[in-house]
Amino acid sequence: MRRDRVTFAMMVGIPMVQLILFGYAINSNPKHLPTAVYAADNSPFSRTLIWGLRNSSYFDITCEAHSAAEIQDWLAQGKVQFAVTVPVDFSRRLLRGEKPDLLLEADATDPSAVGFATAAVNQLATSVVNRDLTGPLTALRASAPPFNLVTHPHYNPESITQYNIVPGLIGVMLTMTMIIITGLAITRERERGTMENLLSTPVHPGEVIIGKIVPYIMVGYVQMALVLLAAKFLFHVPFIGSVPLLVALTFLFIVANLAVGITFSTIAKNQLQAVQMAFFFFLPSLLLSGYMFPFRGMPGWAQNIGECLPLTHFLRIVRGILLKGNGLAQTLPDLWAIALFVLIMLTIGIKRYRQTLD
Repeated sequence: MRRDRVTFAMMVGIPMVQLILFGYAINSNPKHLPTAVYAADNSPFSRTLIWGLRNSSYFDITCEAHSAAEIQDWLAQGKVQFAVTVPVDFSRRLLRGEKPDLLLEADATDPSAVGFATAAVNQLATSVVNRDLTGPLTALRASAPPFNLVTHPHYNPESITQYNIVPGLIGVMLTMTMIIITGLAITRERERGTMENLLSTPVHPGEVIIGKIVPYIMVGYVQMALVLLAAKFLFHVPFIGSVPLLVALTFLFIVANLAVGITFSTIAKNQLQAVQMAFFFFLPSLLLSGYMFPFRGMPGWAQNIGECLPLTHFLRIVRGILLKGNGLAQTLPDLWAIALFVLIMLTIGIKRYRQTLD
């Protein structure tokens, strides 16, 4: 263990990463979820409702919409998790005892992220406006709320877990297999004694890395095709958006993971170290990307780490295209993040490979 310090560091580091992630970062009851409000009725009752949502700790009012179309755009882009619409005649119908409707819309692509918050709104509805129902309005107080809470979960109204998990499996499988396969690429050459022959050729380091990456791109697409076929015919996941667009955008994600594997391959001294580095990267990707646990349920520092991982952005892309019907414009923010990651990892990999030429 003294001679193989990297392996020893991984033996200690991976359990510590698990301890920190499971102990601090993972939260199955997300709170402070970004919420948009469209208040067409600016009355004391609507303001009380909005402040009641704030005080519940489940909602953070981050946007004020000026139209219903604006709310739909924000939900599709993932900018907000919830949207509350107060109709224009809300207070008038409430005072008449007609039980007006209050619309709560949710991005339910991840059912576990909205379940507790929706239950909190249902409990809040029975008492939130009682403070304003005083004097002659006291008769409107009752065990049942004086308004109807209409909940509309978008994109996965039946809260079917497979709709969220199966599309995400594309990213998880590609992350695991692509990094491990390419992580062994250069270390295998070194252990077999063929690295000297490769270094003696007049090949540029960038050409070597591209040569190691290109064959596995097709392997990644084969894996993707298998998951898509299973999602369609076994799990009946609705394909709302364009599958060719998803296939095209997946290319950048595959290259991102292959670049990580090649970089690890230039750092590791043997295949065991390369595999350990791959798992060291895969574990945070799995836990902090929003695949297993709600992304917005994690603390701020964990979300910042998750934003640096390509799997986080790819999950938003694949779920957005398949479940929401997003186009290229809605996926561009996450696409640029993956492209920046590819550029950084390829630069590191090429520089590390240059050091092996000495």
